[in-house]
Amino acid sequence: MSEIKTKPSDFDIDKFLMSVEPEKKRVDSLELKKLFDSVVKEKPSLWNNNMIGYGSYHYKSDRSKQEGDWPLTGFSPRKQYIAIYIISGVNNYKDLLSKLGKYKISSGSCIYVNKIEDINFDVLKEIISTSVSDMKKTYKVN
Repeated sequence: MSEIKTKPSDFDIDKFLMSVEPEKKRVDSLELKKLFDSVVKEKPSLWNNNMIGYGSYHYKSDRSKQEGDWPLTGFSPRKQYIAIYIISGVNNYKDLLSKLGKYKISSGSCIYVNKIEDINFDVLKEIISTSVSDMKKTYKVN
């Protein structure tokens, strides 16, 4: 079984965020960090030097022998968009997603936004909070 490559690092989150380009994405990422910090009580870590993850849980895949630790929630400023990770599954919150604003989703756990002005922060807070709560009911949180 191969080792999972995505792990928390010791790299400074603020230093990472200050290196994000372009400036608009950096400013948006700093605002998202404030939002996550206000909602999630778990300490953030920089995972794989590009994802800010909050808390962690241990999982074992039902379909494979893979297991490891993963953040409860988080976000990552990517080249094309900002990815917001709703690990419990974005489709569990369709009623809230209808009020979120302009975004795209993956089939699993990602909400993609181009700029934070496109989304409703109050709705995003509720999605994050509910998702973390759902994760804590399902998994042992580290």
